[in-house]
Amino acid sequence: MNRFFFILIFVIFTSNVSAQIHEFGIFAGGSNIIGDVGNDKYINPNETAYGLIYKWNVNPRYSWRVSYIQSKITSNDQNASDSRRQARGLRFDNNIKEAAIGFEFNFNDFNLHTLDKKITPYVVASLSYVHYDGLFFPSNIAKSDNAHGTVGVPMIVGVKHNILPNWIIAAEVGARYTFADDIDGSYPTNKNLQNLKFGNLNSKDWFVFTGITLTYTFGEKPCYCAN
Repeated sequence: MNRFFFILIFVIFTSNVSAQIHEFGIFAGGSNIIGDVGNDKYINPNETAYGLIYKWNVNPRYSWRVSYIQSKITSNDQNASDSRRQARGLRFDNNIKEAAIGFEFNFNDFNLHTLDKKITPYVVASLSYVHYDGLFFPSNIAKSDNAHGTVGVPMIVGVKHNILPNWIIAAEVGARYTFADDIDGSYPTNKNLQNLKFGNLNSKDWFVFTGITLTYTFGEKPCYCAN
């Protein structure tokens, strides 16, 4: 696996690096959490998420990608399908700020040198830093203990289409695995609050961003023709 990873990075850097094009734009959509409190659906956006995105297209298949997305995260046991959660009646809100860097792989050639209309599914592998409020439950409503951060692993799938010569629209959904378990307040990190732990203590918190991106392309148009 490690050998494959280094080979892939080498290919990305050596694949016509001198011919690239840039993209810059916005992300807009919704968010939800996958945790021990609230709705137990995996994709169920209930709050607005928005942010900025930048891509450096190395060739028609690979792009380096940097993004910043923020959102309010809310969850309520009353919206769960599990009757035990409904009876428990916990609810919380949190604020998520995510900065991520990674690479994007297109399943079809997405050659921006031509003016032809193109469409391709894609996947994104990346790492992120997530800033949030550490929560705990002194009652049915969560309170914030302190603000801190954690590492996240976004796993994103999407489909994109060049609607105009310099504009690309995409729809994507991305689940973020984090190394934290107090985003939903079920596992406070404060040693004085250890008696308030509950839920699946062996499972970390996930959150999901679902939405669209609209990016503008600029810079020298790449030519992937043989010299």
